[in-house]
Amino acid sequence: MSDADKFLYVDRNPVNNPLAQADWATKKLVWVPSERLGFEAGSVKEERGDECVVELADSGKKIRVNKDDIQKMNPPKFSKVEDMAELTCLNEASVLHNLKERYYSGLIYTYSGLFCVVINPYKNLPIYSEEIVDMYKGKKRHEMPPHIYAITDTSYRSMMQDREDQSILCTGESGAGKTENTKKVIQYLAHVASSHKTKKDQGELEKQLLQANPILEAFGNGKTVKNDNSSRFGKFIRINFDVNGYIVGANIETYLLEKSRAIRQAKDERTFHIFYYLLTGAGDKLRKELLLENYNNYRFLSNGNVTIPGQQDKDLFTETIEAMKIMSIPEDEQIGMLKVVASVLQMGNLTFKKERHTDQASMPDNTAAQKVSHLMGMNVTDFTRAILSPRIKVGRDYVQKAQTQEQAEFAVEALAKATYERMFRWLVMRLNKALDKTKRQGASFIGILDIAGFEIFELNSFEQLCINYTNEKLQQLFNHTMFILEQEEYQREGIEWSFIDFGLDLQPCIDLIEKPASPPGILALLDEECWFPKATDKSFVEKVVQEQGTHPKFFKPKKLKDEADFSVIHYAGKVDYKAGEWLMKNMDPLNDNVASLLNQSTDKFVSELWRDVDRIVGLDKVSGMSEMPGAFKTRKGMFRTVGQLYKEQLSKLMATLRNTNPNFVRCIIPNHEKKAGKLDPHLVLDQLRCNGVLEGIRICRQGFPNRIVFQEFRQRYEILTPNSIPKGFMDGKQACVLMIKSLELDPNLYRIGQSKVFFRAGVLAHLEEERDMKITDIIISFQAWCRGFVARKAFAKRQQQLTAMKVIQRNCAAYLKLRNWQWWRLFTKVKPLLQVSRQEEEMLAKDDELTKAKEKHLYVEEQLVEMEQKQHQLSAEKTALQEQLQAETELCAEAEEMRARLAARKQELEEILHDLEARVEEEEERASHLTTEKKKMQQNISDLEQQLDEEEGARQKLQLEKVTLESKMKKIEDEVMILDDQNNKLIKEKKLMEERVSEFTTNLAEEEEKSKSLQKLKTKHEAMITDLEDRLRREEKQRQEVEKNRRKLDGDFTEVQDQISELQAQIAELRAQLAKKEEELQAALARIEEEAAQKNLAQKKIRELEAQLSELQEDLELERQARTKAEKHRRDLGEELEALKTELEDTLDSTAAQQELRSKRETEVTHLKKTLDEEARVHEQQLGEMRQKHGQAFDELNEQLEQAKRNKVSMEKAKQAMESERNELAIEMQTLMQGKGDSEHRRKKAESQVQELLLKHSESERQRLETAEKLAKVQAEFENVNCMLSEVEGKSIKATKDCSAVESQLQDIQEILQEETRQKLSHGTRMRQLEDEQNSLREQLEEEEASKKTVEKQLLTVQAQLAEMKKRVEQDAGCLETAEEGKKRMQRDMESMSQRLEEKCAAFDKMDKTKTRVQQELDDLLVDQDHLRQIVSNLEKKQKKFDQMLAEEKNISARFAEERDRAEAEAREKETRALALTRELDSLMDTKEELDRNNKLLRAEMEDLVSSKDDVGKSVHELEKSKRTMDQQLEEMRTQLEELEDELQATEDAKLRLEVNMQALKAQYERDLAGRDEMGEEKKRSLVKQVREMEMELEDERKQRSAAVASRKKLELDMKELEGGIDMANKNRDEALKQLKKLQAQMKDLIRELEDTRMSREEILAQSKETEKKLKGMEADMIQMQEELASAERVKRQAQQERDELQDEINNQATKNAQVVEERRRLEARIAQLEEELEEEQCNTELTNDRLKKAMLQTDQMSVELTAERSSSQRVEGARSQLERQNKELKLKLQELEGTVKSKYKANMAALEAKIAALEEQLDMETRERQGATKLVRRTEKKLKEVILQVDDERRNTEQHKDQVDKLNSRMKQLKRQLEEAEEEAQRANANRRKLQRELEDASESADVMNREVTTLRSKLRRGDLPFTVRRTVTRAGIESDEESEPKTETPEPKPE
Repeated sequence: MSDADKFLYVDRNPVNNPLAQADWATKKLVWVPSERLGFEAGSVKEERGDECVVELADSGKKIRVNKDDIQKMNPPKFSKVEDMAELTCLNEASVLHNLKERYYSGLIYTYSGLFCVVINPYKNLPIYSEEIVDMYKGKKRHEMPPHIYAITDTSYRSMMQDREDQSILCTGESGAGKTENTKKVIQYLAHVASSHKTKKDQGELEKQLLQANPILEAFGNGKTVKNDNSSRFGKFIRINFDVNGYIVGANIETYLLEKSRAIRQAKDERTFHIFYYLLTGAGDKLRKELLLENYNNYRFLSNGNVTIPGQQDKDLFTETIEAMKIMSIPEDEQIGMLKVVASVLQMGNLTFKKERHTDQASMPDNTAAQKVSHLMGMNVTDFTRAILSPRIKVGRDYVQKAQTQEQAEFAVEALAKATYERMFRWLVMRLNKALDKTKRQGASFIGILDIAGFEIFELNSFEQLCINYTNEKLQQLFNHTMFILEQEEYQREGIEWSFIDFGLDLQPCIDLIEKPASPPGILALLDEECWFPKATDKSFVEKVVQEQGTHPKFFKPKKLKDEADFSVIHYAGKVDYKAGEWLMKNMDPLNDNVASLLNQSTDKFVSELWRDVDRIVGLDKVSGMSEMPGAFKTRKGMFRTVGQLYKEQLSKLMATLRNTNPNFVRCIIPNHEKKAGKLDPHLVLDQLRCNGVLEGIRICRQGFPNRIVFQEFRQRYEILTPNSIPKGFMDGKQACVLMIKSLELDPNLYRIGQSKVFFRAGVLAHLEEERDMKITDIIISFQAWCRGFVARKAFAKRQQQLTAMKVIQRNCAAYLKLRNWQWWRLFTKVKPLLQVSRQEEEMLAKDDELTKAKEKHLYVEEQLVEMEQKQHQLSAEKTALQEQLQAETELCAEAEEMRARLAARKQELEEILHDLEARVEEEEERASHLTTEKKKMQQNISDLEQQLDEEEGARQKLQLEKVTLESKMKKIEDEVMILDDQNNKLIKEKKLMEERVSEFTTNLAEEEEKSKSLQKLKTKHEAMITDLEDRLRREEKQRQEVEKNRRKLDGDFTEVQDQISELQAQIAELRAQLAKKEEELQAALARIEEEAAQKNLAQKKIRELEAQLSELQEDLELERQARTKAEKHRRDLGEELEALKTELEDTLDSTAAQQELRSKRETEVTHLKKTLDEEARVHEQQLGEMRQKHGQAFDELNEQLEQAKRNKVSMEKAKQAMESERNELAIEMQTLMQGKGDSEHRRKKAESQVQELLLKHSESERQRLETAEKLAKVQAEFENVNCMLSEVEGKSIKATKDCSAVESQLQDIQEILQEETRQKLSHGTRMRQLEDEQNSLREQLEEEEASKKTVEKQLLTVQAQLAEMKKRVEQDAGCLETAEEGKKRMQRDMESMSQRLEEKCAAFDKMDKTKTRVQQELDDLLVDQDHLRQIVSNLEKKQKKFDQMLAEEKNISARFAEERDRAEAEAREKETRALALTRELDSLMDTKEELDRNNKLLRAEMEDLVSSKDDVGKSVHELEKSKRTMDQQLEEMRTQLEELEDELQATEDAKLRLEVNMQALKAQYERDLAGRDEMGEEKKRSLVKQVREMEMELEDERKQRSAAVASRKKLELDMKELEGGIDMANKNRDEALKQLKKLQAQMKDLIRELEDTRMSREEILAQSKETEKKLKGMEADMIQMQEELASAERVKRQAQQERDELQDEINNQATKNAQVVEERRRLEARIAQLEEELEEEQCNTELTNDRLKKAMLQTDQMSVELTAERSSSQRVEGARSQLERQNKELKLKLQELEGTVKSKYKANMAALEAKIAALEEQLDMETRERQGATKLVRRTEKKLKEVILQVDDERRNTEQHKDQVDKLNSRMKQLKRQLEEAEEEAQRANANRRKLQRELEDASESADVMNREVTTLRSKLRRGDLPFTVRRTVTRAGIESDEESEPKTETPEPKPE
């Protein structure tokens, strides 16, 4: 066995040990409870009532134990079994023992039914390598030992085969190995399902999938007491696969992050790993950037630097960063995350103190706050203010409330937790984005759930309730899936078992936690308490006890001292809960002031984390300020509690898990010491209980857990039933049945399936015991036989020994006799001498020699072979050596060549070296020359350096000024950014702004001069407003014209409707007249044909109902298609109106034709009466028999009619109720529409205000840009006025162009908005028109209903007349011939009627077309509406673009400001240069004076020398030398003087230029200042006005908002009512379904009766061949009808054929007697009447359907009505054609069947027709009820949809209003800010002006000084030749004087930092 196999496969040798089996059987081993070991093995010695004496196996101690506490032990055969479900004795002790045995053998994985139980080994096992992965790949679960890979592979294979989503659920305690097993699952899937074949080739997606785990572990895992790498959150990893099984993406969902770990940890525990990784692994640059400190400096790191053995935090930090790179998280986002981590640490260092005399908290040291605000991109003062004195809403106002020390600390901790949680959620979202970026479509997925198991501590809190609630749900899922699998197994095996859904066992506990109402559960009550201001944890507990006190799973502790508040009995046991701080935990409150600051953070990452600030629970929920009544109302619906969010998450998770095939992995921690090979039994038992393993075993015990295949059962237990199975072959199942019969087992203990025998728990153990006893008996008997055999064998041996002894004795006696005999001696001596005796010895010697020779031969052969092998080896080595030698020689030759080449190269290099040496010498000489020159240059450089130092001093001054200005600029830019970000705070800061406004009003007097320029802007705006008002007036005129057109169209439409109503009234009158005429005709109709017609009607109704269903579905599809076509049909309305008028005229013509027909019919009726009188005498005898049968049938019909009436009454009541509901809904609709109109009006008003503000904003922006440009121009004139002027003018032109473009865009937007308003108005008018149409159609419907009632009355009268007609038929039996003539007339009438029908159908079709056109127009209008919405969205996009352009304009202004600053800096540089030049001039003047003095001295010396020439004759040569040098110096001095004069001239010119510029600048600056002051004042006035207007608008918005809230409440109430209506509709639908089932049963009865009739028909038609043929056809039709009853068309054909044949037979019978002919005619008339009634009924039903639909959707009603009318006209045509065919066929068949049997057939037919009539009536009732139910459902559904749409519209409107208010507020704040900026700019300009004035004065003074010095210099230079002294002394003196002057100048200058 390999190393891996030891930890996978069981060693079966000790398991199959027979001694152990015998020991178990003899000792009766059982399990006894033990405090130390959980359970101990022992053997039962004796039983005493309920107690047993048990001897412990280990100690031999005897103890008394209750029988109930003893648990059976499994046979040794089941030791270390891989699946514990196979254990015959399923109990806790056996499960624990099996797990313990496997764990001690190194087997950590064990199956327990559906579970895979994993025990943490606390060491690395070699069972996760690639070889193991390949070993498990594609194998079935039972083929391989238990492993997480087996579970993963089965789920992967079943996903691929069944295309069903899979899930793997890993649960367990912390440290049990959930995360590690999850990793192994992902590793296996990445290996198996990778699209790349090798690991090296592994794709990016697989790498990212594997690298997502280390990132999540770094941010979500921490060290606990139990586990060094404990996941402090649950996760559900969903890996998506494509159709081929390759990974295409993944998604991670997280649950219940333990965010409190970020702020405090228990002893010896760590917070999340990332904190330690960052502090250890961050480099110096990153530490500086994140302001990181030492571990001990952070309060939130409770235990300082806690290290994990064998783990380097530094290396893990680099790995985490690498993993982030692999996940393609950019560096800026990484830094953002690390900043959040660092800021969370810094939040812990915020310290608060209590002030002396108050409870108010203060922050003595704000260094930590500064760090936090720096990291999070906030303002420090705002941050500290938000924590120490946040603004809290009280009623409608905001109040600053001072916080106590405890409140401030709580707020900071809550903020830290929330920040970390949001960052973690963002990280998970980012990982999901990276993992799900592939474009391939995922076909299915495998989900891996890694979530904490059941937790039971001494006292459990809210987190434990959530975890335990999750585990209850998961256990329910397990129980349910196990129940389903058991059910499938039992069904497959065909076993009878009463199934129990064990998942329902856990439902009471789940309801106790999650039930929303009646009574509410714990979570619902907790949420409810969170809404009450004064609620506490105690009040919550009291409410829970009050509501759930009687719940069977709820328990209230009885002791007063008990710390637990309540207990819940979970499946794992009773859990005590302490409800401390549950309300806080559920609300999770935050300081909303700080949250809004974070939302407006300059750091993009932080602001993105705090996007949804609106959803948080504010401080007003917690602080007690919310006792005001208005505090909670504003917040309602704004946030959801933690419990609600978790409940939603869990419901989503459970929904996904229920749609998957789950696989369960249960991880178990063996001990808390983290030691390998140690197992704590009680700890493991508790976990098995919590993990649901024991629950699963309990479920197993309920069924038949032990299964054994027939063959194995027979093989193992046939020994117990030796003679039960006969010899020869027998099926396994039969053999098992016989064996179980002979075993005489209780039938409840077993079930026999198709392939297995199933046993209850413990049965197999009992069979094993009996088998062992049997085997022991057999072995004992076997041993007895063996012992007998051995004894008999020994006895035989002894007997042989006795006989041998006797033989020996006899031989010895003979020898004693012969030994002294001489002949014997001679024989003994001669025998050895004989040759014969030696031959054997020689042969043996030869054999030995031969063997030795053979051995030698073999040895020699072996040696030969070895030598040959050696020879071969040597030859091979020799060849190899030769090859090596040859290679070496080649190498040697190459080396020789290389050597020669190198030698040549060496010579060349030596020559080059000599050349280089020569060149070096030359260079050295040149260098010496250069050094001399260098010295000279250095002297010059020293002079220049002196000048440079002076320049440097000046430059440093300028640099300092530049730095200060840049810092100021940066500050200003930061302030601008902060001010821009704080725009969204206007609602909260309204009160502050009001105070600011009051301050502004005080300063108004000072700023009045500045407001003049703003007045000009105002006039411009007013001009624009007037233009806009003119446009508005034009728009209103256009709208009035449109309104006039609409009224005209309304009038036309009403006229057309009146005409239609008149037509309908005429049609109703015509029908009434027709009905009267047909009543007279009905006197001659027969009862039998009437019944047949009723049967046909029933069948027709069935078909029509099915057709209606199909048509309704088609109508739905047509409606959806028709919505895209509405606009076209609007144009056709006029044409269709004219068509309707023509149709009206046609119908009037048709009425005249009908009157003529009536007159003809009256004549025919009289004629028929005469014929009837004549024929009545002949057929009196036949009618006598018929009367009795018809009387019975008639009674039955009367009963059915009464029942139908009752049903009709109930339906009418229901209809009235529905109509009342519809009216109520219509009223609600009107109110909603009014509310919508109001909100639209408000929206338009707000939009106009926004546009005005935008215009004002653009004007102010333009002014600001102009001022900036002017400033830039002024400051640029210092350097080069003309150039800068041209550039600035170009830029200003560009800016004006941009402004004009922006204005044009604004105008375009305004025009588009106006167009949209026009279109909205037109849509409104169209909607009103449609409502009017709807009302008119409703009136039509009511008229149709009235006509329906009249028809019903007519039906009653007809039935009364039927009875009278029967009496007349008895009297008038002899009128057959006249009846035939009447029949012909009737046919003519029928033809005329059919023509009229066709005309009607054409009219209906035209109506249909008009309706469809109107519907299409409506749909087109809806499409236009959608188009308008798109336009609105485009406008919004344009608005965003406009905002972007504004931002660009701001950037341009900033750029101009920078250029202005540059110009200022350059001006300053020029000034400094001028100063430097003046200084240089001063120094030069000093040097000049000294030179003059020296000159004088030299001249005096020269005179002395000339006088003393005789004395100094010797030094003439020296004097000449000195003279030459002096000449040189003189020339140099002259050149210097010339240069100085040039410089002086240049400085004078510069000075003049500066003076001119300064004067121009002064004038320009004064003008600009005056203009700016005026503009500032105007701005201020306009801003004050705007502020007032904004306040007014805000008040309006508040009122609108309150109205919207009220309307929303109304809508919610309406929603509740609608939900009730839906429930009622659902009940009605259920009732309708029940009735449908009844109908189906009746249909079956009908079919049976039809079969009976077929039998009777066969008997009748057997008399003639023709009848037999017809009967066969009818039977075929009947069989076909039974087979294909589902399809409506086949049913229709069969029924028609059957009806035709029946009528043929009836008519053939009735040829001989006139009575039958009379009855036939009467039936025809009756059929016609019933057809018309049916058409009316269908029209009515369709109209009612349409009316119900119209109530919900106006447009749907029109299309449905039209399609219904079309279908009804088609049906009428079909009926007419059928009637014509029937008439023709009836004529033919009447003549054929005259002589056939009469009486028998009549009786059968009468009975059949009676039954058919009854069935038809029942069918009618059922169909009516069903139609009513379906109508109710549809109507309520449509009502609901409409209300939901309205609610959504209202919600959207309110959101739009909110956005508009926010925008207006932000705009107002921005304008105020601009005002402040303008003031600041004015102040700055004043300061600059003063500064410039000072600088001008200084410059003028310095210029005067320079002038004076220049004049003095010139006067001195003009004096003429002066004596010169040695230059060196002068220069030195000059240098010294410079050095002395430098410190004087440099002392006041500040050093640059």
